[in-house]
Amino acid sequence: MFKGGYTGSILRVNLSTLKISEDSVTVELARNFIGGMGFCMRLLYCETGPQTKPLSPENKLVFAVGPLNGTIFPSASRYVVAAKSPATGLIGYANSGGFFASELKFAGYDAIVISGRAKQPVYLWINDGYAEIRKADHIWGKDTWKTEDILRKELRDPKTRIACIGQAGENLVSYSGIISEKSRAAARCGLGAVAGYKKLKAIAVRGSKKVDVATPDRFKELVSELLRKLIKSSSIVTKRKYGTAALVNIMNEIGRFPTYNHQKGVYPKAEKISAEAIVEKYKIGQCGCYGCIVNCNNLLKLKSGPHAGLSGDQPEYETLCGLGSQLGIDDLDFIIYCNWLCDQYGLDTISTGATIAFAMELWEKGIIDEEDTGGLNFVWGNKETVEKTIHLIAKREGFGKILSEGVKKAAEKIRKGSGRYAMHVKGLEIPGQDGRAQKSMGIAHATASRGADHLTHCTMLDESGIFENAIKDRFGEKYLPEMANRLESKYKGIMAKECETATAVVNSLVTCIGAGSMSPPIYYWREITDAYRLVTGIELTIEEMRKAGERIAVIRRAYNIREGLDRSDDTLPKRFLEEPAPEGPCKGQIVELNEMLKEYYEAWGYDNKTGWIPKARLVEFGLEDVMQELESLGRIP
Repeated sequence: MFKGGYTGSILRVNLSTLKISEDSVTVELARNFIGGMGFCMRLLYCETGPQTKPLSPENKLVFAVGPLNGTIFPSASRYVVAAKSPATGLIGYANSGGFFASELKFAGYDAIVISGRAKQPVYLWINDGYAEIRKADHIWGKDTWKTEDILRKELRDPKTRIACIGQAGENLVSYSGIISEKSRAAARCGLGAVAGYKKLKAIAVRGSKKVDVATPDRFKELVSELLRKLIKSSSIVTKRKYGTAALVNIMNEIGRFPTYNHQKGVYPKAEKISAEAIVEKYKIGQCGCYGCIVNCNNLLKLKSGPHAGLSGDQPEYETLCGLGSQLGIDDLDFIIYCNWLCDQYGLDTISTGATIAFAMELWEKGIIDEEDTGGLNFVWGNKETVEKTIHLIAKREGFGKILSEGVKKAAEKIRKGSGRYAMHVKGLEIPGQDGRAQKSMGIAHATASRGADHLTHCTMLDESGIFENAIKDRFGEKYLPEMANRLESKYKGIMAKECETATAVVNSLVTCIGAGSMSPPIYYWREITDAYRLVTGIELTIEEMRKAGERIAVIRRAYNIREGLDRSDDTLPKRFLEEPAPEGPCKGQIVELNEMLKEYYEAWGYDNKTGWIPKARLVEFGLEDVMQELESLGRIP
């Protein structure tokens, strides 16, 4: 049995029957799937399948934390939430920080599995091992900010941690998310819509239990070692000052700052929406997530204009891209306000920006006009249209109802020929990277299980040219200089496989990838494995920990193969494969996907023709049940 790290309990809530029960976390589950991402993937594979509709009582909404949450490990502050995605119909997962994860551990749970559908709006109240389903009629229809304020007042505790949905989730917008701390967004894949369908408005958590550590003295020594490294890192210093927004100018300089619906990777006005501009004009304070020394979140206040006096958290890099350069908008006041508006509604800013950018390019190409849009003018940079469209999307009204389905489904409804401008992979909108400017991001977007994504793989070692030593340490000199060259496709499949494995473990522990594990790469397999052993008392070797990461990634891919996916789905829009980058340092580049895919499949041991997982590979990971099911479906190569 484990001696620390885990509470040992999984809370199960059936909203149809209003019954609450508990399961135990077994040592086998802990060793093989770690927590967080791993728990979500194993539970969903076993409890949902091809017969499960994303918006149905049978779909499960799983929240999971990991063995390091609630400890003093640096930035062990995040949780994973997952379900079958209404955005893609595939495995869906999202990740969020703040204080919710640690509070769930303090309350006595490693995971929550929510099934069924309530007849009326409800919220879940969890307090030190006690759980209760309560009526939520009084907060249904409220935005996430108001919901959080009302529940904290109702529960008479300002330290209650709340994860909730806004009107977008209630209205089943396919890219609605789950918000905590008013700005911490588990945004991707439409998991807010799953909660909305189930009539689950919020989960409120309070706990006072202690997270045990098996070997506390040695664990403190390890944490001290990591803190010394983090404090000395120049990347951490920059992140502490600017947050992820620091990437705006850096990515623009290398031609990897998507602009005008990914037509270009350079935005001439990037400086106006940069982190430096934000800090200079709006910063009034700073804060961070539980147990984090980086404190990368700047608190902002709008000082003039129609929204003067409003305050909130700083937009992330992805939001500055999605609501800024992608739409041709350089007004920081407006971008900051729209970010808060999306947080209040519970909208994914990546998909929101990408969907509006899609409409703007259709307008530019003459494919849609005011008759299609209900009178809205989608010319690039039209702020009035952008703000109105956000409202319409969240309410699923007018043209916003079409856009609320995401670019893939919207293209199918608008008219023939519009699909070429829908920038997505597997139905999920492409975030703020361009594989033409960084080839490892091309293979990452194409193969991520949840659809277009940079955080499933975290292939960040080649993006800025400063991590060559990390590549040398992790892969060896034989892969240099090609692996460190962002415009070189050679060895990027190998990088993607290794980074995907490591990220699966990081997202299962669950710690922040931006605070030492991946970006920047300060610690790796030795430190991760030592932390797990010292906290849980479970003896795992580095190789066994690596194998756990591979197992999590493999079962995640197996879920989609069971849904019918194959090699043809690991692809990118033609824009990236056929249209050379028009300007910047990557001018003339395309994504050489086929050669990277071959390398990636070989590294994973997948079949190159089908993209499927061979029988022996599944048996190697102890996934005989998965192997038998895929074999019965004829989906084994």
